[in-house]
Amino acid sequence: MAGAAQGGAEAFFERLVLAQHRAGLSVLAVIRREAGRAARLAAGGVVPVQLGFGGPLDLLTAPRLRAALRGFRPQVTVAWMNRAARFSRAATGRGAEWALAGRLGGAYPLRHYAGCDLLAANTRGLCDWIAAQGFPRERVRHVPNFAADLLGAAPATLPFPPGAVPLLAMGRLHTNKDFGTLLRAMALLPTQVHLALAGEGPERATLESLAHELGLGARVAFLGWRQDVGALLAASRLLVVPSRIEPLGNVVLEGFSAARPVVATAADGPREVIEPGRTGLLVPIGDAPALATAITGLLADPAREAALAAAGRAAFEAHHAEPAALAAWAGFLDEAAARKRGAA
Repeated sequence: MAGAAQGGAEAFFERLVLAQHRAGLSVLAVIRREAGRAARLAAGGVVPVQLGFGGPLDLLTAPRLRAALRGFRPQVTVAWMNRAARFSRAATGRGAEWALAGRLGGAYPLRHYAGCDLLAANTRGLCDWIAAQGFPRERVRHVPNFAADLLGAAPATLPFPPGAVPLLAMGRLHTNKDFGTLLRAMALLPTQVHLALAGEGPERATLESLAHELGLGARVAFLGWRQDVGALLAASRLLVVPSRIEPLGNVVLEGFSAARPVVATAADGPREVIEPGRTGLLVPIGDAPALATAITGLLADPAREAALAAAGRAAFEAHHAEPAALAAWAGFLDEAAARKRGAA
């Protein structure tokens, strides 16, 4: 996995690797050099191999990756997103003993996955998209994400005054996440409603400027990137997911896990995992007034808040908890290995 230091796909990689290790699977984690990720994996019992995974002039990563794989002798190598797929394909080459699988969490360029025996996609909609691009549908599998069980975490301390109604939003501060629409919705909400925004990214300065222009002042707290997701959810009334582009939305699953009501835009991922009006609320993408109306209505109806939270938690336990996802991943890996044996 050669992704960024922070992000939902990267966090799920860590979560999955450590869960597979706890379940008794022999796992080698190969990551782009990142001290925090390496320390978290090592603390969980998986000491990773760290490589450069650089640009076009990186001539060292592929042979070093090949050496690490040959030493480990895997049955299956899983390439986690584009850069990892490119290097894994170069390291696998002809005559490799292991199957090469790809894992996609979005509409990535499929040229990187041309050499893969099998692909895993984290939503059914993404499976359909991959097939529509011409990749053989019989080699694409829906393999869901899972969230940590966050129920019962001790609440974090948020920098809001007594009596504030705290909302939470989390994610990379990027235009795809559209936190600007959430800030515009905040300007339409009563002044006792505050927002904790946990995340970092290239849009931070723009968002801080927008919050100032809207007169939100101390009603919005930019928390930076946080690892204590359960504590933040426990301290909040609602989780808001305003994304324009969200292939899945691990954050939605985390909201379900913590039994917090979720208000999200109807991006691909939230639309697939949320049953509108039962496990959460969906509003049109980019529509600040609609988002404000949904939040206001929910805050005014505690019984409905509680019902959404309970239904979301039930959906988490049935579909998005660790055991079900681990079983799906085990089946995927077994199939990839069997395909390689069958082709040998």
